Amino acid sequence: MSIQEFKSTIPDYAKDIRVNLGGVISAEGSPNLSSDQLWGTALACAAACGHKPLLDAVKGDASAHLDAAHVNAALSAAALMGMNNIYYRFLHLADNADYQQLPARLRMTAIGNPGIDKAEFELYSLAVSAINGCGMCIIAHEKVLQQAGVTISAIQDAVRVAAVLHAAAQVMRTQ
Repeated sequence: MSIQEFKSTIPDYAKDIRVNLGGVISAEGSPNLSSDQLWGTALACAAACGHKPLLDAVKGDASAHLDAAHVNAALSAAALMGMNNIYYRFLHLADNADYQQLPARLRMTAIGNPGIDKAEFELYSLAVSAINGCGMCIIAHEKVLQQAGVTISAIQDAVRVAAVLHAAAQVMRTQ
């Protein structure tokens, strides 16, 4: 299934999501992202949303734009943020600062060596962290992106992709 085919299954009550889905996953709709950034972000977000038909649609279309290293990195970002966003959100929300002094003791080597440009991996991770609602991770990834020279417009585009994919998955899970 392609993204276009997936869009056609979105009900009329969510027409705005259907329209936005077609808009954000395009060079015109996300003009501040390179092709690798756009499609890698979309793939990472689709994986993070946990809706297999959406993931299959994005993966199918992304394969024309991403090499194997970017596909692997996008899926790694989704997997690692699935773990890290829970752990670091707990640290952020717990009312005991002692937890922040303890080592995480969680393997996350792909963050240090993602196999692609580090800033691209951070962008994927930021978008997934936005889906997962981890403020501590959003702050950390956004800071790294700013230091790497990624514009706030590119960051906004990536988060818009995350928002629309998340909404599409939510709508379709209720069908």
